Amino acid sequence: MNKYKFLDLGRQPIANRFLNEDSIDDEFFYNLEVGLDKDSMLVTQMNYVDAPLMFNDDYAYRGSMSKTMVDHFHDFSLSMRMFLPYQPKVLEIGSNDGVFIKNWDKSHTVAVEPCGNFAKETNELGYKTYNAFWTTELAQQIVEEYGKMDLIFAANCICHIPDLDDTFSAVSETLSDGGVFVFEDPSLAQMISLNSYDQIYDEHPHIFSVTALQNILIKHGLHIVKVENTSVHGGSNRVWVQSTNTNKDHTVSDNLDMEKVVGLQDPSTYDRFAESVAKSKSDLVNILTRCKDIGKKVISYGATSKSTTVFNYCNIDTNLVEYITDTTPEKQNKLSPGMHIPIITPEEGFNDSVDFAYLGAWNFAEEIKKKESSFTGKFITHVPTVRLL
Repeated sequence: MNKYKFLDLGRQPIANRFLNEDSIDDEFFYNLEVGLDKDSMLVTQMNYVDAPLMFNDDYAYRGSMSKTMVDHFHDFSLSMRMFLPYQPKVLEIGSNDGVFIKNWDKSHTVAVEPCGNFAKETNELGYKTYNAFWTTELAQQIVEEYGKMDLIFAANCICHIPDLDDTFSAVSETLSDGGVFVFEDPSLAQMISLNSYDQIYDEHPHIFSVTALQNILIKHGLHIVKVENTSVHGGSNRVWVQSTNTNKDHTVSDNLDMEKVVGLQDPSTYDRFAESVAKSKSDLVNILTRCKDIGKKVISYGATSKSTTVFNYCNIDTNLVEYITDTTPEKQNKLSPGMHIPIITPEEGFNDSVDFAYLGAWNFAEEIKKKESSFTGKFITHVPTVRLL
C-alpha cells in the first residue's frame, strides 16, 4: 500500500478488553496511526493489531443490548425476504450474540463468529456457528458442507478484517448465482462530516468509502449494485454486492459523485480532519475541566469502544470522569481500557446526584435520552462538536 499518514491518536489499548485490578499490568497498548492508501483510496490504520488480541472468549460488546440494533436487524431481515428465494441459505460473518441470525430459520442459516463466548451461545440456540475467523479456507469448508449462499450478511464486521483481498475472495467463492452480499460498516464520508474520530479504534483497521470498496471488490469479480446510507453506529453505509452489475442502482453513482464533491480523494481533506480532531480534544478536555472545577459531578454513560479512543486520546481519567455506567454485564465491576475508570451499573450510578454525563454511546443518543427522560442533568457529546445536549 502507498499510505499517506494523516492522523495519530496516540497510545491506545484493546478497546473492548475490560480489566480487573490484577490484569492492569498485563494490558496491551499500541500506537493508533491512520493513513490514506493513495492507490485504492482506502483509509486504513498504519499498523494492525493481531486479531486474537481483540476477538476471543472474553469479548464484551453485545448487539442485543440495544433496542435500536435489535429493531434494525429485524426490519432489515423482513425487507430482505422479498429479494430472496423461498427458504434462502443465509450466512452471517461476525454473528456476535445472534442479534441478526435470530430472525432466520435455523435449518437454513450458518454463522461465523471468532469470539468463543458468542459462538457457544448461538450454537446452543441451534444455529450452526463456526468459531473461527472468516477466510477463504473456511469459505471452502462451508460450501462443501452447506452449498453456496443466497445471502451473505455482515454488520460492522468487514471493516474489522485487515486482509480485504482474502475476505472478498472468500465471499466470491461462497455466493450463489444471483445471490447477494450485504454488509454495513461506518461511513468515511459521515466520519469526516461529523468529526467522529472515535469510529477509529483497534477493531476498525479500515473506514470505508464507496470509492475504495469499488476499487477492491472489482478485483474479485464483485460489483456494488446498491448503497444505502443509514444512521446506525453514527453513520454507516449498507453496501449490496453481486457477481454481476446488471442490477446496479443509481445510489452507487450518487455516492461515488458525493465522495468526489466532499474531497475524499484529496489528501488535504484528511489534513483538515486531523486539525478538527485536535480541536475536539482540546474542547472536550476544557469543558470537563470546567465542570469539575466548579464542583459538579461528571460521569460517562456507556463504556463503548468509541469512548476508549476518546478517553485515551484525550487523557481523560478519574480526575475528569468519576465513573462509567453501562448496562452490559460483561463490563460491569471492571475498569475501562487504558484509563482504568470504574464501570458500574446504571442503577448504582446514574441518578440525581449526577450533574453531567459524557455520552460515550453518542450514536444511540435518541434511544438513551428517551430511556433516561427523567435525568435532570445534562449530557455532554463531542459529535459533531463539543456541546451540551
